[in-house]
Amino acid sequence: MSFRFWRRIRIAPGVTLNLSKSGGSLSFGPRGAKFTIGPRGKRATVGIPGTGLFYTTTLPSGRSGGRRSASYSTPAVPTVRPEDRLTLGFFKRLITPDDEEALVDGCRELVLGNEEKALEHLEKAVHLADGAYLAGFLALKQDRLEEAAIYLATAAEKHSRLGRYFSKYGISATMSLPITDEVSAHVDPDLRGVLLGLVEVYQRQERWEDAIACLERLQRLEPDDVVVKLSLAELLLDARPGEKNVCRKVVRLAEGIENEMPVHTALLLYKARALRGLGLLDAARETLTGALRRRKARSEELLRALRYERALVYEDLGQRRRARSELEKLYAEDPDYEDVAARLGL
Repeated sequence: MSFRFWRRIRIAPGVTLNLSKSGGSLSFGPRGAKFTIGPRGKRATVGIPGTGLFYTTTLPSGRSGGRRSASYSTPAVPTVRPEDRLTLGFFKRLITPDDEEALVDGCRELVLGNEEKALEHLEKAVHLADGAYLAGFLALKQDRLEEAAIYLATAAEKHSRLGRYFSKYGISATMSLPITDEVSAHVDPDLRGVLLGLVEVYQRQERWEDAIACLERLQRLEPDDVVVKLSLAELLLDARPGEKNVCRKVVRLAEGIENEMPVHTALLLYKARALRGLGLLDAARETLTGALRRRKARSEELLRALRYERALVYEDLGQRRRARSELEKLYAEDPDYEDVAARLGL
């Protein structure tokens, strides 16, 4: 049994891309019921819409390791609702510490969609690393930013104990975080996930230097993590616009990046913005054109951002016709996108 907390990258109606350290997978099916094929085999996922909480079961592969007897039949397995699996029995409660009970009760309320009750329970378990992790992300979702910062900071301090109670009670808590406007990433209950959560909190609080410090700590821990590079590139350009040193750092962050996945495409977008900031307009244009050659699995929002940036580069290069053509196409798709209407004189 496992429970997963996430939002997925939507590719097409009923089809989503799931990213994790174990590899990528595709999910098919309506909201609240997913069938997933990935590196761990086939899994059926059922959840309550709006809760972000999913129950995942591994399905048989359909092949037998040997010959099966004609008279043999697999006994029926009773169906147990996910919320019932998180209900501690009466006698077990007598020997279960109060903080662990609060953690389990909080997870059960999340399954049921009762976020307020879930947070009430989890706040009694925030001295546990797992309780602080869940309480922090739930407070973040509810825009209770000061509490979220405290809880996630606690989880970061106790990161060596993260996952201890999730493992004990068979809970898998994987969150989805918006890394940029175009890309979201899944994070697990570990130091990386907690620090990325803190970055999101600090950004909403406009604590830019604290957010940058978290990301730089993460980069030292995982120098090749492209999600960390992308988040740091976006934050540096937003927090310190126009600084040449920042632009040079963003270009270095994208060094050697190939346009393999949407997260790489997004990083190339920020590389192009940094190149434009350095006045390297031809390099910026080539970067954007290369990024736009791959459109499969890229969101419309990401593709529009690339095309808008290229229009700005064309303007700076004095290629007004090309710039206007790009802006007109963007306006036809979305008249309210950025400042396209104003640039077209509308």
